[in-house]
Amino acid sequence: MTAQDPAVKPSNWNAPNIITIARIIATPFFLWMLLADGGAGGPLRWASAVFFVLAIATDAWDGYLARSRNLITDLGKLLDPIADKALTGAALVGLSILAELPWWVTLIVLMREIGITVHRLMIAHDVVVAAAWMGKLKTVAQSVAITLALLPLAGVLGPAAPVAYWANVITMTVAVVLTIVSGIDYVVAFVRARRVRA
Repeated sequence: MTAQDPAVKPSNWNAPNIITIARIIATPFFLWMLLADGGAGGPLRWASAVFFVLAIATDAWDGYLARSRNLITDLGKLLDPIADKALTGAALVGLSILAELPWWVTLIVLMREIGITVHRLMIAHDVVVAAAWMGKLKTVAQSVAITLALLPLAGVLGPAAPVAYWANVITMTVAVVLTIVSGIDYVVAFVRARRVRA
């Protein structure tokens, strides 16, 4: 399969966009799996963790497909961050409902993610703020932290359960710090871009 001719505008109904839409549609089902057993760590809890990992993988995959096949569309640019934030937000909210994650952590992350995503969409026609390495590092940290939080490892590790607990605390702390710092970095980059444009 060869890359599409750059002169031909790609259809909105291409493989990367369909994968992204599927992630959005499946997010409520993921939240149901997470909450279904009330934090008992049963099969559905494990299934929710596996789903989250697979969804993160498909996010990287559809981005690669869009770039390598010249299938980047305005719809894809709109839906991709929505899919990412919906999945991340559902995981954090679910963990907070189960009292496994403080609500203040969830609110900080959601305010940063939703605020900057909306801001990006509002200024897309005026100023383009390139994705920074810190933002990418933040995404990786969030993915690792949420995955560890979703996996009910305490029931499996037995005496070693405190190791899983502290691994969750450390990775989530790193993710929250990077979420805040990368948000500040984004604001600084935006201000600089506006000054250059002016």
